[in-house]
Amino acid sequence: MTDENTVEKPWTGRFTEPTDAFVEAFGASVGFDQRIYKQDIRGSIAHARMLAHVGVLSEAERDDIIRGLTRIEAEIEAGDFQWSIALEDVHMNIEKRLTDMIGDAGKKLHTGRSRNDQVATDIRLYLRDEIDAAIAPELKRLQSNLIDLAEHEADTIMPGFTHLQTAQPITFGHHMLAWNEMLQRDAERLQDCRKRINVMPLGSAALAGTTYPIDRDFAAKELGFDRPTRNSLDGVSDRDFAIEFLSWASLLLMHMSRFSEELILWSSSQFDWVDLGDAFCTGSSIMPQKKNPDVPELVRGKTGRVYGHLTSLLTLMKGQPLAYNKDNQEDKEPLFDTIDTVRGCLRVYADMMARIQVKPDNMREAARRGFSTATDLADYLVRKGVPFRDAHEIVGKAVKLGVDTGRDLSEMNLEELQQFSGAIGEDVFEVLTLEGSVAARDHIGGTAPKQVKAGVQAARALL
Repeated sequence: MTDENTVEKPWTGRFTEPTDAFVEAFGASVGFDQRIYKQDIRGSIAHARMLAHVGVLSEAERDDIIRGLTRIEAEIEAGDFQWSIALEDVHMNIEKRLTDMIGDAGKKLHTGRSRNDQVATDIRLYLRDEIDAAIAPELKRLQSNLIDLAEHEADTIMPGFTHLQTAQPITFGHHMLAWNEMLQRDAERLQDCRKRINVMPLGSAALAGTTYPIDRDFAAKELGFDRPTRNSLDGVSDRDFAIEFLSWASLLLMHMSRFSEELILWSSSQFDWVDLGDAFCTGSSIMPQKKNPDVPELVRGKTGRVYGHLTSLLTLMKGQPLAYNKDNQEDKEPLFDTIDTVRGCLRVYADMMARIQVKPDNMREAARRGFSTATDLADYLVRKGVPFRDAHEIVGKAVKLGVDTGRDLSEMNLEELQQFSGAIGEDVFEVLTLEGSVAARDHIGGTAPKQVKAGVQAARALL
């Protein structure tokens, strides 16, 4: 990074003194917005082609600009580009280098546009690129690994919970498909969000459009946008597309935080249902026996970070009059950090879930405790003609006996169970088994292994 006091800014015509050195550094964004250099160059190339298309630039000027911008991109990627705080941002740094390189043709590139529509276009391009190249594929990979795990563990019995109390037996595969359902909605929301990202502000200029005979549809097609924005004031000033992405990211991280909470519990010595793999855990500096579930804990923690960025952008926008304001420079760091955070969380989770080790015997033993088949006994009585509320009362008394004697319902003999209801017969033990309980829930969305396997196929089809 260089910061020459002699750098001439492109807007100094009406100023009589230089910018204060601290103000210059305080207002510069090039330290963080240089990451969108590819999108800035791509947008400038499309703009140059459009200007030549409508006759504002000659073909020779267009070609000089494109060659210059291509060289600049190579310089940046090679680490040879000299960034200057004095030039404020990525846009002016690239434009100044282009003008130095090719002369007056470089000065014509900014015809018919402003940094206001330029940066709005760049951010949309950058966010779209990140969604397409990294975020959506990593989300899909995580889903795929969850679905594979669900298929492998379709018959593995575990306790299902409400209020974190044992409720009914389910299968681990069913539980993994529940996680996948959350992520599938997240994937659908992401693609819906992308539709509103993929509109082009370029051509809005500073706020009112331009007097030049631009062809916005031409530029939109060049950049792969669905269409140009319909209003120039809105096009340069709103960041609701970024806020929507952060809202989406907050929902995704909320789901992943819930997954993390369960994995942290399940991998504890008190549960001992899963092993996360040494590659995804760390030890203690003082306690040799410790294996800490750092990845789930970090993802749970990073959820708050993303929530904070969402609040930041909402607060950033809430008091701004139309059109563009300098406040919007503050949109990038929360957005960029959220992109990095989401991408990292998805990647590490996809890797971790592909290597998780399930402990079926421990899960089954946990499901055997806590009277998880009590509802099955109540349903059994209803099928025998007992009103449900009476059946509920009968089973409650049977559970009380189990609590007092330290036994599960399946461990009681027929005579003990019949003291609570004469409707109970020998066939009752078929419904008190864990396998019978899960198999009985054989309908779409149920936990029966047959339905889990069908759910796996349906989930794969959606991917």
